[in-house]
Amino acid sequence: MFNQSNSALWKQAQPWLDVGAIFAWGVLLIKLWVTGELSMLIHPNYFGLTVCGGLGLIAIASFKAWQLLPIGRPVKTRGLNQANPMQHPGSSALGWSGTVFMVAALVGFMFQPTVFASDKALQRQVTDFVPLAGQSVGGDLAALTRIRPQAFNANNKPEERSLIGWVRTLTVYPEPDAYTGQPVNVQGFVIHAPELPEQYILLARFIITCCAADVYPVGLPVKLTENRSAYPPDTWLEVQGVMITDKFGDRRQLTIQANSITPIPKPKNPYDS
Repeated sequence: MFNQSNSALWKQAQPWLDVGAIFAWGVLLIKLWVTGELSMLIHPNYFGLTVCGGLGLIAIASFKAWQLLPIGRPVKTRGLNQANPMQHPGSSALGWSGTVFMVAALVGFMFQPTVFASDKALQRQVTDFVPLAGQSVGGDLAALTRIRPQAFNANNKPEERSLIGWVRTLTVYPEPDAYTGQPVNVQGFVIHAPELPEQYILLARFIITCCAADVYPVGLPVKLTENRSAYPPDTWLEVQGVMITDKFGDRRQLTIQANSITPIPKPKNPYDS
């Protein structure tokens, strides 16, 4: 009898669990948008779609809850063993899926999204970009083809280009000597690339095209006047200086000669697009 009662209660609770899971996910999407955390997960172009999806989930959950409540329909006395009119074949599977989705939503409320850092950049082969961004000899340029060259603007002053702007400029015209002596003022996070000498850091940014699953890193080497141990990995810096052509082995590489390096806070949106 105890098992039968529990089973009946579980069947009655299943529709409400599904409603709660749908509502929780709707609220979670809106919460991520309001707090600005959504920028760590998807491209800003999809913010509107995400917000509409969250509002839609809340509306669906509200409608389903209205259907479950005895509003606008006769209230009938039912025993625990009597079938719930909202039940349907396969509702047990839906109930368990509702549990999974509810737990996932609760995890989303409990933990804040984190930004990819230098270790992820190295895993995603940002080191390939050290000899690629602005090199004149050798290298596989396949990774750079993901950067949209149509974003290139030849009228920008060199000191007004962002780090991503420089990389896009180099995608269009990769000869490093063409930029020697041009002023630079860029921001990014520090990577200690093993391929670079101790007097160099890699200043990098992640580019996001759709969501956090497809972000990829790009960067440029920075020549220091001291050992790079003064600038730990993942530190955000604003670097001012001039462009020079440096050599790494037999490869010529566009490099930033730093004149001023200033630590800065991590930006609200650390990704570029």
